[in-house]
Amino acid sequence: MPTLSTSQDPSGPAITSLAPTSLTPTPRVPLWLKVTYTAFLAVLVPVYWYNYGPTNFLYFCDIALFVTLIGIWRESALLVSMAAVGILAPQVLWVADFVVELSGGHLTGMTAYMFNHDKSLFLRGLSLFHGWLPFLLVFLVWRLGYDRRAFLRWTVLAWVLLLVCYTLMPGPRADAASIATPVNINYVHGMSDTAAQTWMSPLAWLSAMLVGMPLLIFLPTHLALHFTCMRKTAVTTT
Repeated sequence: MPTLSTSQDPSGPAITSLAPTSLTPTPRVPLWLKVTYTAFLAVLVPVYWYNYGPTNFLYFCDIALFVTLIGIWRESALLVSMAAVGILAPQVLWVADFVVELSGGHLTGMTAYMFNHDKSLFLRGLSLFHGWLPFLLVFLVWRLGYDRRAFLRWTVLAWVLLLVCYTLMPGPRADAASIATPVNINYVHGMSDTAAQTWMSPLAWLSAMLVGMPLLIFLPTHLALHFTCMRKTAVTTT
């Protein structure tokens, strides 16, 4: 039965969780979940590599997949917390955009590729991980605890990815839907893959992302996860 446990990493803050204590031999993450998740990535990675190329794995969501993979095998609160901070909010937006597109509307266009019939249904089906990965991360944070270092570490990782995508990766192009190579990775040129945004200068947009994503996306998620774990601790110890 899960009980309150508080662990102290010598190099970081306390991590509070409701996972089984070390006296219990049962792993905090079930083996079947580790194996199933690994099997999914064993299928996704070669399929994505063949269809989209290696640069596709620079997307935040794909990076989070690998961080989560290592995190569940190591049962690392820090790694799963990083993935949660980075993608919980964006994936909620992905799901909302997908539902709107499915209903015949238009929100941001970020899931337009899911309705591109030039790509196989199997290939598009693999991308449905955007819908279930947030729930998996919430479960993992509940099991392993939330590590407060995740906010800063994911922020630094995100900055590196944004700068790499802006300086080295291709920008939007009109024929983006008909080519395999990803363009405008992580939306560093705007929300559309076919045309760059025109609201502001390109560098202003990049700067807004470098500042806005940590403040408007990562920080609120960090605070929500930290507050939720602290409330669980308070309720359990009352």
